[in-house]
Amino acid sequence: MLFKEIHLQGIKSGAITLAFRKWQKVSVKSGSLLHTSVGLLEIGRIEAVSENDITDKDAVKAVSTDKSQLLRSFTRNSTGTIFKISVRYHSADPRIELREQTALSEQQFEDMKGKLECLDRGSKQGYWTEKILLTIKDNPNLHALGIARLTGFEKEWLKLNIRKLKNLGLTISHNVGYELSPLGNEYLNKLPNTKGQPADKRQAEL
Repeated sequence: MLFKEIHLQGIKSGAITLAFRKWQKVSVKSGSLLHTSVGLLEIGRIEAVSENDITDKDAVKAVSTDKSQLLRSFTRNSTGTIFKISVRYHSADPRIELREQTALSEQQFEDMKGKLECLDRGSKQGYWTEKILLTIKDNPNLHALGIARLTGFEKEWLKLNIRKLKNLGLTISHNVGYELSPLGNEYLNKLPNTKGQPADKRQAEL
């Protein structure tokens, strides 16, 4: 479930408390948390409604001028059910504090290494986590297509899996491209096979 940045700011301030979507099926769960640029958003009550159920007051809570404006926003989705969704700001994104770590104990390093090995073993692509981390390190702010060309991974697969690295606090996503977080750099610094090697040699070994 996506929100424009202006709407995210409204949810964070409390000005926006409702969202309306027209879906074939519900794509979020009540009680779930969404990671966004302003922090975690909590999804509250979700209910199917008809156009007649929607009021001007509801529309204002969803940052529309009135009911008519809100209904016009559904024109691109001519089929499906309208859902009324309660939303609220929950908290700051915990990944931000995590990714700013500049030191890893041996146990923390081994725990992180184990998580990445688990991602590697569970992927049909095989080994990929270190390869992607090194590519981002050597090409900061490079977009997903560029990373895909360098690594040979499919673009959409790549974007999905870089998100997994982000969830571990290892990468930072920008409007265009990615970079390693302080935690990501610290993790790579602790890997014996990446210390003191030029980028092209490391990539060849991958």
